[in-house]
Amino acid sequence: MKPNAIKSLSIQIRLSGLSFCILNRSSHTIEHLSHVAFEKKSTPFELLNKLKATIEGNSIFNQEFDSILCIHQNELSTLVPQALFDENQLANYLKFNAKILKTDFISYDSISSNESVSVYVPWVNINNYLFDTLGSFVYKHASTILIDTVLQYSSEEKDNSLYINVDAFHFEIIAVKASQVLLYNSFDYNTPEDFIYYILFSIEQLKMNPETVKVFLSGAISEEDSLYKILYKYVRFVEFIKPKYRYRFDTNQNPESEHSDFLILNSFN
Repeated sequence: MKPNAIKSLSIQIRLSGLSFCILNRSSHTIEHLSHVAFEKKSTPFELLNKLKATIEGNSIFNQEFDSILCIHQNELSTLVPQALFDENQLANYLKFNAKILKTDFISYDSISSNESVSVYVPWVNINNYLFDTLGSFVYKHASTILIDTVLQYSSEEKDNSLYINVDAFHFEIIAVKASQVLLYNSFDYNTPEDFIYYILFSIEQLKMNPETVKVFLSGAISEEDSLYKILYKYVRFVEFIKPKYRYRFDTNQNPESEHSDFLILNSFN
């Protein structure tokens, strides 16, 4: 009898959409990659309903998975150095840069590659539904995966570099120099002018030079986008990140571009 394949499921949750990816670890193949894009930012309640409709309306999620990861991608997070981290102070870490409620559940991920801790608010309604529907799973914040991955990719970069992961309505920015994270932040945007303002503001605050800093792009952005064009107008060195995936893609499961699904495709340990 042929043994069952070992499969992992990653689910990327954000207010602008959902992404799903299945990795067959036995054949080192991405068997499924799909997205649900929203026309506008959803509420957590709307987000849950759309997740339910997608999972319950697609038989591919009925199979057995050896591991399941849920990625919470939101702005309700902050980084704390490991040496200063105190598990009893989670709310105090977040309250200065995120709007949190007394009833919010706060979690954290350790980022060993950076000796830091990502403190964040996961969507509890999403976690509860996934547990009831799919069983046990692991959840992480998007910043944990992005920082871990960027530090691997930036190991050969000795000069200042910015890594920008773009999604509809928001983007993450990570500033790195000599394998050290100088900045991690997430910004909402509505226009290309918003987008470039936050990037140039970050460059200015870090005392970097837009004529020399290298910018690496990932996510939902292409050379034809107005976001790319306005960025290239003000920053000299802009390029798309070149992924180093250790698996192949099944027929018709290729991402839109090499860099477009950078977050979820780097979520498999």
